[in-house]
Amino acid sequence: MKTDIILCGVGGQGILSIATIIGEAAMNEDLYIKQAEVHGMSQRGGDVQSNLRISSAPIHSDLIPRGGADVIISMEPMEALRYLPYLSKEGWIITSSTPFKNIPNYPDMADIDADLEKWPHVIKLDIEQLAKDNGITRSANVILLGAAQKALGIEYEKLEDAIRRVFGRKGDAVVEANIKALALGRAAQK
Repeated sequence: MKTDIILCGVGGQGILSIATIIGEAAMNEDLYIKQAEVHGMSQRGGDVQSNLRISSAPIHSDLIPRGGADVIISMEPMEALRYLPYLSKEGWIITSSTPFKNIPNYPDMADIDADLEKWPHVIKLDIEQLAKDNGITRSANVILLGAAQKALGIEYEKLEDAIRRVFGRKGDAVVEANIKALALGRAAQK
């Protein structure tokens, strides 16, 4: 088993939480994991990117080579485009469909959608609206994780368990909101 994941978005969107949940689930399965340095997290609104590599065999580098990523999980559609050179030809793109327009020359969404549609495996979800409609606005990132579950090759129950461990100290309401978010993402990707 080997899965190379690029997590990307904008600072403050919960990329690190997604990485923590995936990492916790993988380590609990006795898998090897390496995570590259996260860029941009110190600046809210700046771009954030992380390489996350999971394998049943030892991993020698924490960086994903060009054309080597199995999955791009993006909290922001334009950020998904930024990392397309790293995606394998059969890789998956799981992205929010809602732009975070933090630059004056943000591209037209029709152009972004056209670029994404050139790839064979794309899941686009309006995670912000799903989160709002279900009263879990702080868990939009975990909705995206739920949509990515099959592409990650991690059992759904293992992600649920990881959510319980990662968010347990924050209380039952936070855990339940994130488990609900995971389920919403899983249902939406079908």
